[in-house]
Amino acid sequence: MNFPKETRSYCPKCKSHQIMKLSIYKAGKRRGMAEGERRHALRKKGYGGQKFPKLAKPAKTTKKITLIETCTTCKKKMMNKGIRIRKFELVAV
Repeated sequence: MNFPKETRSYCPKCKSHQIMKLSIYKAGKRRGMAEGERRHALRKKGYGGQKFPKLAKPAKTTKKITLIETCTTCKKKMMNKGIRIRKFELVAV
């Protein structure tokens, strides 16, 4: 699905509708020294193998795309869950 790069949406900081730049959220690099990451590695260690069973077939075929809206006037960023879709593309209109 093609989606416009810019849309008019409500900005809570400006308290009015403004032109928003849209971008797709991408998760950052995972920290190996984070508590959960260390705990997971510890439980996987040894003869036990995987901490929880690996799914042979995932339940869902698509993921929800999280959109980041950036206000062009005040530069405030808002995140909102997008739609569940296979192919998502931002297009200049």
